[in-house]
Amino acid sequence: MRLPRSVPLVAAALLAGAISWPPPASATPVGSHHCAGQEHVRVPGAAHQRSACLPDLTTTGLAGTPYTDMADQAGLTARGTWTPAGVPGVQIDGYFPDSSRFNATHGWRHDAQFVIRLPDRWNGGLVVTGVPGTRRQYATDTAISDQVLASGYAYAATDKGNNGADFHRDGRRPGDAVAEWNARTTQLTRAAREAVAQRYGHLPRRTYMTGISNGGYLTRWQLENHPELYDGGVDWEGALWTARGPNLLTSLPTAVGRVLGSARDEDLYAVGFARGSEFLWPYHEKAYWGVTQKIYRAEFDPAFDPGCPGPTAGTTPEQVLAPCSSDATYDYASRPASVHRAVARVALTGRIGRPLITLHGDLDALLPKAADSDVYARMIDARGRGPLHRYFTIAGGTHVDGLYDSHPDRLRPILPCYRSAFDALVSWVERGTRPPADRTVGRPANGDVLNSCALSAPVAPDAG
Repeated sequence: MRLPRSVPLVAAALLAGAISWPPPASATPVGSHHCAGQEHVRVPGAAHQRSACLPDLTTTGLAGTPYTDMADQAGLTARGTWTPAGVPGVQIDGYFPDSSRFNATHGWRHDAQFVIRLPDRWNGGLVVTGVPGTRRQYATDTAISDQVLASGYAYAATDKGNNGADFHRDGRRPGDAVAEWNARTTQLTRAAREAVAQRYGHLPRRTYMTGISNGGYLTRWQLENHPELYDGGVDWEGALWTARGPNLLTSLPTAVGRVLGSARDEDLYAVGFARGSEFLWPYHEKAYWGVTQKIYRAEFDPAFDPGCPGPTAGTTPEQVLAPCSSDATYDYASRPASVHRAVARVALTGRIGRPLITLHGDLDALLPKAADSDVYARMIDARGRGPLHRYFTIAGGTHVDGLYDSHPDRLRPILPCYRSAFDALVSWVERGTRPPADRTVGRPANGDVLNSCALSAPVAPDAG
């Protein structure tokens, strides 16, 4: 399901050294002319695909065309963020066989849609992502695709196989819909690698996994379960799922209780919400907490309240975003073992097999870091994989960068730090240069906060 365009789509998306971007790319020209041989690239396993030779694969050139969807990106980036332009190449849109029909992009009404972008001048790498929240395949075009294309990478993104606020209706068993997210990401990675080989004559020399929110969860899961496919990853505020908790179903019921008047601020602090993030809570009460809790609870524990959300999360924006009153009393720990088994099917372990950099804002009011990335970092350490991990807390960062536009005096965008992190990952993997140690990256008092971020800069004494 998709909310009407009159509602900011950020509300439907539940879980979205200093660097000068883009860095210079070592590029390889393809063919004797623009897009030579594009018709020969076939995406393995695709039920349908269509290719286009385009003068610019970035959103600068694609905005207003059928090759991206700017509305589905709403809220993920701050206004004024630098965006590149002038990256010619081939775009392949298509879908893999699937039985669900939530995604109406291109009029296909078919899930498991993907986009693959193959720049004319290729640096030998591939970047793969799955989209945040319940969005679709173009959601991270500005946040991720633009920057990696400008550096010469091929790019691939999946809609995860189901999307929208009714995604939980996909599958037969509790947890099936989320489990499909992981399978579709693996499927796209393998197919995109082969498509790259057809286009350029050889497999990518490096493949990186990355993502925001649910895409960050996918990054963690892929590096744990399919490290053979990737060389490393950047996890931007990934959602944490563990069978025993914490997970979304252990923190959000308290947030819903606050919406309905049965929980106090102290109760939110107790489940991980940060002191100092209170100014963001009214927005999250209206746009995030209620709908997030009810649709994920419906995915993993539909028997708790079969009537809410029932067959749908709602038909109007107000219905979709409203909380279920029963969710304020939801106690994950006391739910039947079958619920915990459903979560266990998609749970993270911390056993990453490739280098991973995690970023998390200290003012995240949807996935509070104390109940998420702090825990995941400890899980990685407990598995003996700490040397493969770096964790940067972004002072003043919150779950979606679009909120910076409303609070420029209190927040900072995470995107420039993400760009620095990706650059640091590449240096780590390809040149053996280890990133700085885990730290809090301070919110700068001046400078270009929209477009620069030094991961090596610790938090200043007066920066919070």
